[in-house]
Amino acid sequence: MSDYLRKGFLLGLGAAISGKEKLEEKLKELVKKNEITQEQAKNMMQSFIEKGDKKTDEWSAKQKDQIKKSAEEFGIATKEDVEQLRIRIQELEDKIMELTKE
Repeated sequence: MSDYLRKGFLLGLGAAISGKEKLEEKLKELVKKNEITQEQAKNMMQSFIEKGDKKTDEWSAKQKDQIKKSAEEFGIATKEDVEQLRIRIQELEDKIMELTKE
């Protein structure tokens, strides 16, 4: 399933890059025709970039969630699971050492 998310992300990224290039061209054209100012064009481009960054963050979060769900479905231990087990093993080893010293 994560392969589908990755492909979707790459497709979206490609569309965003293509969209960015087209937006740049359109903004230059509008500035050239004096329909908007250079400052307005910069603001529009910045807004586009910020929205793209936000979407990238959303996709990353969704991908992490999907990977976590897949790991749970397959019974794969997470880093947190492994760390909890290490702590528990250390506690048990400490108790055994205490008992063998007595």
